[in-house]
Amino acid sequence: MIKFVMCLTRHPSMTREAFKDYWMNQHGPFFMQNADVMGAKRYVQSHTLNSSLNEGLRTSRGMQSEYDGVAEVWFESEQALIEGMSSPQGQQLGAALLEDENKFIDHTKSAAFIVEEYEF
Repeated sequence: MIKFVMCLTRHPSMTREAFKDYWMNQHGPFFMQNADVMGAKRYVQSHTLNSSLNEGLRTSRGMQSEYDGVAEVWFESEQALIEGMSSPQGQQLGAALLEDENKFIDHTKSAAFIVEEYEF
C-alpha cells in the first residue's frame, strides 16, 4: 500500500479550533462519503496538540513552525491512486475536494506527497 500525505497549515483567517472543527466535521465526512470513488482504503486525520512539548521539539531542532495537522490516505497501489484520480468521477471529486480545502487550508504553507511505509 501507499499513502498520500498532507501536512496542513490552516487558512490564516481561521483559529486552530475553527480549523479543527471544519476539518473534522465538514471535510472529513465529505471525503469519507466519496472515498470509494478514488479507491481510498483508509483516511486518518492527525491534529496538532496545543502543547508546550511541540514548541520544545520544534525549537530544539531549529525547525520551522509546526503544521496544524497531517492527513493520511491509504491506497492499494500507486496505480490504484492514478486510476481513481483520473476517472471522470475522480477528477470531479478531486476538484470538489480542492475547492473545499481552500476554505480551511493555506496550501502555500502546506505540503503534500506520496509515501511508502517501512515498518520496523
